[in-house]
Amino acid sequence: MTSTVAFPAHDAQRTALSIILAVSGAHLLNDLLQFMLPALYPMLRENYGLSYFQIGMLTLGQQITACLLQPAFGLSGDLKPKPYILALSMGIVGVGVAMLAAANGFWLLFIAAVVMGTGSALFHPEASRVARMASGGRLGFAQSLFQVGGNAGTALGPLAAALILLPMGQGSVFWFLAVAVVGFALLTWVGRWFVEHQRQAASRPKVAVAKPALSRQRLIVAFAVIGMLLLSKFIYIDLMKSYYAFFLIEKFGLSATEAQYYLFAFLGSVAAGTFFGGPIGDRYGRLAVIWVSILGALPFTLALPYLDLFWTAVMSIMVGLILSSAFSAMVVYAQELVPGKVGMIAGFVFGFAFGIGALGAAVMGALADWIGMVAVFQICAFLPALGFLTILLPKTAELHPERKTA
Repeated sequence: MTSTVAFPAHDAQRTALSIILAVSGAHLLNDLLQFMLPALYPMLRENYGLSYFQIGMLTLGQQITACLLQPAFGLSGDLKPKPYILALSMGIVGVGVAMLAAANGFWLLFIAAVVMGTGSALFHPEASRVARMASGGRLGFAQSLFQVGGNAGTALGPLAAALILLPMGQGSVFWFLAVAVVGFALLTWVGRWFVEHQRQAASRPKVAVAKPALSRQRLIVAFAVIGMLLLSKFIYIDLMKSYYAFFLIEKFGLSATEAQYYLFAFLGSVAAGTFFGGPIGDRYGRLAVIWVSILGALPFTLALPYLDLFWTAVMSIMVGLILSSAFSAMVVYAQELVPGKVGMIAGFVFGFAFGIGALGAAVMGALADWIGMVAVFQICAFLPALGFLTILLPKTAELHPERKTA
């Protein structure tokens, strides 16, 4: 990547691929840093005598900030663009990483988790907005490419845990401050593009924003359904992120390091599924992707808790591939429900997804202390059945009555 910013002459007609790749790369770095905390869970549980419930509370502390703050940050950006808020977000994440490296008890770990989550809450709605601005109309592709960066960063977390964090200890987290510095520089570059994009946009005639085609009641139902679909998807994915290693240790007697490699395989499949979901949605329709993604994972989640180690790994990869493919389609679909509120809707989707996943992780942790981790996986296997609610979502013809096809 060169040091000069190349500003596209016709953003609406072509994809500013370098910018989408930049925010995707920053998403990778952000989510890699965010996963430092879950990657340390086996070590932290042993070193500080944490319960599964306390592990879940750390996840809640990290992600509930996203649930509460992301819609507000997204709406703020809709009202007044803030090009350099992205660089600031990475600086806050870096502070949280330093606190995580130095923490020596549950409450200090919890505060570090909240600081890291706050930086992430600043990052996601604005970065999603930039990806959409640079999409050139290829909305699903842009969101998928943006999302796959984050999923790739999360997938690299277990490798970092297995190769660096677990062998070398909690203090090795300090080394990852270099990642935050790189992310800060990259997002400063994106901020310069953002400023120029806004300057060019201000010189062009304003385009009227289409009014929502749906009634208020229909919108409420649609967002309630989207909320339930996000619940089914993200509680299960956060269950895997936070507790899959413990599940493998409890059921198969793996070491913490061995379990991280299986977690990497699952998270890698999540990254792959996310990448393909958006372009498929652009071509075949977002509702089709949502249907297949949520319900299609159900047979695999139901089988996973009852198989041997090899087939458990295979089922986890299938779940990751299928269940993750809908998220980009869901973001773009939700934005189409309320035109003109790109940042706010992205903030709602990201925030609700992170928040409900974190709450689910805390509840599942408390339940695991009571009935065991294997039993929790058996119960959560039914979550993708909520995919049947997709039938209640408005069809394309309702969102875009001017189009002839449904």
